[in-house]
Amino acid sequence: MSTTLSASTLLAVPLAPLAGSVLAGIFGTKLGGNLLGRRASHSLTILGVFIAFVISAMTLRSVALDGARFNETIYEWMVVGGLKMEVGFLIDGLTAMMMCVVTFVSLMVHIYTIGYMEEDEGYNRFFAYISLFTFSMLMLVMSNNLLQLFFGWEAVGLVSYLLIGFWYNRPTAIFANMKAFLVNRVGDFGFILGIGLIAAYAGTLNYGEVFAKADELGAIGFPGTDWLLITVICICLFIGAMGKSAQFPLHVWLPDSMEGPTPISALIHAATMVTAGIFMVSRMSPLFELSDTALNFILVIGAITALFMGFLGIIQNDIKRVVAYSTLSQLGYMTVALGASAYSVAVFHLMTHAFFKALLFLGAGSVIIGMHHNQDIRWMGNVRKYMPITWITFLLASLALIGTPFFSGFYSKDAIIEAVHASHLPAAGFASFAVLAGVFVTAFYSFRLYFLVFHGQERYDQNPEAHHDDHHAHDDHGHHGQGDHKPHESPWVVTLPLVLLMIPSVIIGFFTLMPMLFGDFFKDSIVVDLARHPAMGELREMIHGPVAMALHSIHTLPLYLALAGVVLSWYMYMVNPALPAAIKRAFGPVYRLLENKYYMDWFNENVLARGARALGTGLWKGGDQALIDGAVVNGSWKVVGRLAGVIRWFQSGYIYHYALAMLLGIFILMTYFVWFKR
Repeated sequence: MSTTLSASTLLAVPLAPLAGSVLAGIFGTKLGGNLLGRRASHSLTILGVFIAFVISAMTLRSVALDGARFNETIYEWMVVGGLKMEVGFLIDGLTAMMMCVVTFVSLMVHIYTIGYMEEDEGYNRFFAYISLFTFSMLMLVMSNNLLQLFFGWEAVGLVSYLLIGFWYNRPTAIFANMKAFLVNRVGDFGFILGIGLIAAYAGTLNYGEVFAKADELGAIGFPGTDWLLITVICICLFIGAMGKSAQFPLHVWLPDSMEGPTPISALIHAATMVTAGIFMVSRMSPLFELSDTALNFILVIGAITALFMGFLGIIQNDIKRVVAYSTLSQLGYMTVALGASAYSVAVFHLMTHAFFKALLFLGAGSVIIGMHHNQDIRWMGNVRKYMPITWITFLLASLALIGTPFFSGFYSKDAIIEAVHASHLPAAGFASFAVLAGVFVTAFYSFRLYFLVFHGQERYDQNPEAHHDDHHAHDDHGHHGQGDHKPHESPWVVTLPLVLLMIPSVIIGFFTLMPMLFGDFFKDSIVVDLARHPAMGELREMIHGPVAMALHSIHTLPLYLALAGVVLSWYMYMVNPALPAAIKRAFGPVYRLLENKYYMDWFNENVLARGARALGTGLWKGGDQALIDGAVVNGSWKVVGRLAGVIRWFQSGYIYHYALAMLLGIFILMTYFVWFKR
């Protein structure tokens, strides 16, 4: 029975997508003379990701069944003092699961892209980008040190910038990718501070060596404060996660990332960039377990995100934006689980969410194709009649999202609710309320979307903006909407990934619940101090298997909250469609608050951005121009010049001037000694 893994085989996992990306990005574009056509470009990139997926699946099998592990340095870059900077892989249960999720979802997105982007001029460039994105995420999850983690962290941020602004001729896309880039820099500043503190006090960047010194770090106070060093480190690291995983208030970039093509929306929101923060905190669990302050902070931020971002999904009319706000809310659920020290539950939800959220995004893209690139759900209706495959897969994904018993999302979502309820931290009360209320909100906006798109009257021929290029009805391929054409089912390269993603969206939670939460799968990946944080211990006593858990849900509040959300959405949008408009009129201020996204964008643009600009202008004009250039640089030569102008009068060259100066000097000296030195 093998207990080791091959370094050369593991290297192929990130390098295969990288090779496909380089070949398509150079030889499939103008840069390399367009030597590769569309078929060659997508074949090479899909082959690279397929190789990565096959090796990842084999690795997961070895890790889960044979107990295989790998933790070695692949390449030593440099040594600065005693600090080693290297590339290395750590393969355990957490990494192997992430490798499979990333490569499988990426493979589905690659196949889907063949049909979705077939008319786009940047076809080869897009395939190069998404393969590079996959490489970046794999380097992040496979790392065994903080330097490589940071490399992958920044690489996914860079490639997401390229992908969100893929259609660089659109001002909205350029604004969105710049917004994503800048907001993530705020989080990354905190992240690199956390890494710097670890390097300074632990003297190493290697995970294992850092964790071995965790207790020492936990006993050190942060200089000049009453805080513990470990608390500062953990909060700094989590600020990085707030940016990448779009937690309040650094969430504002994620809805605008919908300006990118739909396939990348699925890849960013499901399995890669936004899950990086959840993965990082789970990996750093030995550090976070030492700071209750940091865990309470995480609980509060996650609870706010889970509930209040869900509210925003209720009033969205763009099909992709509804799913985007759903992602924000579900990321909040994962973050709440992290704060409750239920790291394995957070990662479990990360996995189940990756499948059904990718399915929802790709299903939304299929609807957009079938609706001739109209994205406004108000002008859809009865799409089920024309797109049966898209309909059934979207319905199953929605059922998984709202936590329907026996579906994958049910097991992970209910486990989070129970874990938070069992947490003894001060912030657990608010978090418990938020995740419970979020169940109703999620069910309501999910089935509002479902009913408006797939049921009811056909409204696609009534779209008043069908021939206008506005934000909600714009075409992902750069053409105007065609609201007067009937919907049609998408080609097989689009529907095949939907069917393949549907399978894990339904069943994977059932089969992995017990091994991932209570087995040995994460035994050497995640550390929990059950004496201080007993949530997982209490959860073990409550959950007795997937069937028992599903049957027990009949007696629990979340099931009825979800059912109430579905029924209310059905009544409001199918039975009494005049009611939503009446509620909107009655609660105008609340609606405007939600429509303006709690005025977070306004605050960022008018207070933070303008304040930063005013500060920068003040430093430029007052500090640089007036003080440095005016006073120091220009002032110094002016003083010297004026002083020289005065002194030159004493250097006239006339003897009688010098004689007068000597006499005056003698007079001054004599006066001084006579009057002041008596």
